[in-house]
Amino acid sequence: MLLANPKTYRKAVVSIFPQFYRYRVQEILDSCELSLVGWGVGIAFNMLIISTMSFIGLSIIDVPLPIGNALIAGILTFVPTVGPVLSTVPPVVLGFLEAPWKAGAVIALYIVIQQIESNLLTPMVMKRQVSLLPAITLLAQLICGTLFGLLGLFLALPLVVIGQVLLKELVIKDIMDNWIGLHRSKGNDLLPFFARHVIRITRQNISHSKSIQI
Repeated sequence: MLLANPKTYRKAVVSIFPQFYRYRVQEILDSCELSLVGWGVGIAFNMLIISTMSFIGLSIIDVPLPIGNALIAGILTFVPTVGPVLSTVPPVVLGFLEAPWKAGAVIALYIVIQQIESNLLTPMVMKRQVSLLPAITLLAQLICGTLFGLLGLFLALPLVVIGQVLLKELVIKDIMDNWIGLHRSKGNDLLPFFARHVIRITRQNISHSKSIQI
């Protein structure tokens, strides 16, 4: 339902905030959307490349079901750290059943592919899309995987992407960058100061958007 009609849910989320902050909420939601799209494009590109390299390598080694194993390797790229390890199990078992050397060759192949993905593909693609902190990503996978199982592993990264945007926009820009003003404001003056600050940021963003359009 959310995917079928996202605008309705977006309006509902925006409406729960005070009037002076709604435009700012719209900007934050736009940033979340752009970051998720950028991350999705990067992941899709990595999945395609890894599936292709896996298929070529498994075909050369002559492991059974190279297309299926390559697809598994590509899909599990969606789950960093854990996914690449899990994707090696089926082709290693199939290779070992035919000849022990094939199992070793498959492991070597996947190590090479993982090194290419970690040191070349991910830095090249993600630096243009969205950058994820490795420690936070791993922690999110552990927590989500523990709470929600396999589904949690697939949801961990999108949640980290959204969390980074909220941290940057809400905590850093709206609060920490104006800590001196917030600190000096006391009691009933705190909310008016915050409102004025948000309105000022909103006006600046509107002016910037108009200048770009011109």
